[in-house]
Amino acid sequence: MEIHVVGANASFFNMMRILSRTEARSFSLCRNLSNHPPQHGSQNEIQTSPETDDQLPEEEQQRLKKIPSDCTVLLFPGQGTQFVGMGRGLLKYGKVKEMFEVAHKILGYDLLSLCLNGPEEELMKTVHCQPAVFVTSLAAVERLNHEHPAAIEKCVAAAGFSLGEFAALVFSGAMDFAEALYAVKVRAEAMQKASELIPSGMLSVVGRPQAKYKHACLQARDHCLSLGIKEPVCSVANYLFPDGRVIAGHKEALDYLQQNSRKLHFLRVRPLPVSGAFHTTLMESAIEPLRDVLRQVEVRRPEIKVYSNVDAKRYMHEGHVRRQLAKQLVSPVKWEQTLHEMYERTQGQSFPHTYEVGPGKQLGATLQKCNMKAYKSYTHVDVTNHCDSEEY
Repeated sequence: MEIHVVGANASFFNMMRILSRTEARSFSLCRNLSNHPPQHGSQNEIQTSPETDDQLPEEEQQRLKKIPSDCTVLLFPGQGTQFVGMGRGLLKYGKVKEMFEVAHKILGYDLLSLCLNGPEEELMKTVHCQPAVFVTSLAAVERLNHEHPAAIEKCVAAAGFSLGEFAALVFSGAMDFAEALYAVKVRAEAMQKASELIPSGMLSVVGRPQAKYKHACLQARDHCLSLGIKEPVCSVANYLFPDGRVIAGHKEALDYLQQNSRKLHFLRVRPLPVSGAFHTTLMESAIEPLRDVLRQVEVRRPEIKVYSNVDAKRYMHEGHVRRQLAKQLVSPVKWEQTLHEMYERTQGQSFPHTYEVGPGKQLGATLQKCNMKAYKSYTHVDVTNHCDSEEY
């Protein structure tokens, strides 16, 4: 089935909604809070944030008042975590095969075969890896729900890294699986197209405490100007953990940072295997295609806390979701700030159990560097066949 990126008509989205409601909503990956009403007067009570939760219905405020150690948090990974073979350990769970069948219809190619068998160079492309990570992450939720259903029932918050926000929003009930996947398709194609306009990339940087990342980016931009590059781009694209950043921009700017890493107090620099300078102004041409499709898909208020990469604050309503997802393309991912917001608590208060659902363990690694106490209650839900012995 061929699906065009921009200008999809109303009949197409009617079809998408039928697909979402008849197939995707049957998946156990979406939260249904009505099935898990709060227990009034139970022991599960703590204080929730008055600044945000006073705005919630009383029933939801009660649901959120739980002992932290009895609650769970889900983290969804983003682009760059994909690998050939992912998903092989998930096909026996729940509706995973049906999810990949829906993906085949929406994407127009066999995503499951690409995930399981590659070729790797095709899976690594932005247009393919974003849908692949999205579907595989939600398939991992199916596994978690099958093997440890309490982790789903007791989930009070979720966050996703860049692309992972879409999976987090589907899990929260804010978006339907099929429509969110189509939005991911549009996003991936628009980002790929933007990446092809200018040679650019991303650089993972770990610095010493004295490193000045913004000043280093300024120096790199000045270098580009000296080469005759007009309006050079070089900026922090991801805040990962203390002294851990991803810097993105023109290729010449990143070359300058690598060549001068010692002078800039960088301990380690590593180019990332991505096609462009994501989360910078070089992605501006991708905003309108994504914004257009987000206007047409159905978006609801998340049923649990879901945090935006743009400002590390929770999504409050459907308009907020649409605005932030589009803005995210050209804004740095504030992941370190998001983790601080999610896990902030008073001295001696326990932490929720955190599950990373999807390929890779990068989000667990950042949690370990940002909050070791929270990391002690971390589990990765694996997506390959060697994980059958893992216990929760």
